[in-house]
Amino acid sequence: MDMSDSHKSLPDGGPAAPNPPLDPHNFTFSVVVPVYNSAGVVGDTVDRIVETFEAQGLSYELILVNDGSPDNSWDVIAAKARANQHVIALKLLKNYGQHNANLAGLRESTGDYVITMDDDLQNPPDQVRILIAKAMEGHDLVFGEFETKQATSYRRLGSKLIGQINRRVFGQPPELIVSNFRIIRRDVVERICASRTSYPYITGQSLLYSHSAVHVKVRHDQRTVGKSTYSTFRIIRLVLTILFSYSVFPLRVAAAIGFIVAALSFILGAFYLVSGWVKGTRVPGWTTLVVLTATFNGVTIMLLSMLGEYIVRTLNTVSSTDSYHVVDRIGP
Repeated sequence: MDMSDSHKSLPDGGPAAPNPPLDPHNFTFSVVVPVYNSAGVVGDTVDRIVETFEAQGLSYELILVNDGSPDNSWDVIAAKARANQHVIALKLLKNYGQHNANLAGLRESTGDYVITMDDDLQNPPDQVRILIAKAMEGHDLVFGEFETKQATSYRRLGSKLIGQINRRVFGQPPELIVSNFRIIRRDVVERICASRTSYPYITGQSLLYSHSAVHVKVRHDQRTVGKSTYSTFRIIRLVLTILFSYSVFPLRVAAAIGFIVAALSFILGAFYLVSGWVKGTRVPGWTTLVVLTATFNGVTIMLLSMLGEYIVRTLNTVSSTDSYHVVDRIGP
């Protein structure tokens, strides 16, 4: 069965008729949950995810990735993994960040579809059925669009900024809404896992490696325990990761500035050269010094800009540094 086919051609060449939705009971689902400082809520998150899948009779596995939590989150998820054969707990060496933890979970997963969600119940587990139903229409990537996002103003502003960057860097369609609450088909997951980068960005990579991305409205609940660890600093770091790891835009801006400075240097050098010939100068050798300095500095800036372009492309090609390390695993 080709899950990417969502329509059939009619014999008379008329409009295509949609295929009936796929049956989710024919597939297995992996749920990946990065865990950080959520000892007070992650246990409830696990219980509600398990309850959701078992109530629907779906085949599933739940992968909990402890991303270097300083609290006792690992003890909580380790106990859940020991008590339930569907639960796997991974412990990372230190805090690598949400996208690295998600990548660790993706590589551990075996399901036909992988769902990523937060550990704080702001992504309600019962809303998973909405993502699954949309994916069963033949889409390889489905994002949850929050009806009313329960987040601070700076986080909403950061999401808008990242959305603009996604549109320019990853070709995100203007009408598509993205979030970390999503379901990804296995073929897209395999492409993400095979990608050679030290700075994973699951949202952008999902957009790059899918061809039928859509969104569907889901509920977004208020966080009841603790507070969000997604600070302004983390948003800025994510923006810089996207720009410097997946785009040559900053480098090209620097190159453009370099060429402008070089052009101005040449013009300035030419001006002083002509001025020295026509009017002369009170300080012998000053014109020559200015012309040579301006010219050589301009050439140097141009060369550095071009070399930087080649260095970045080379690093992107040969980069193979591990983006995380797993130090413990509990589960089947």
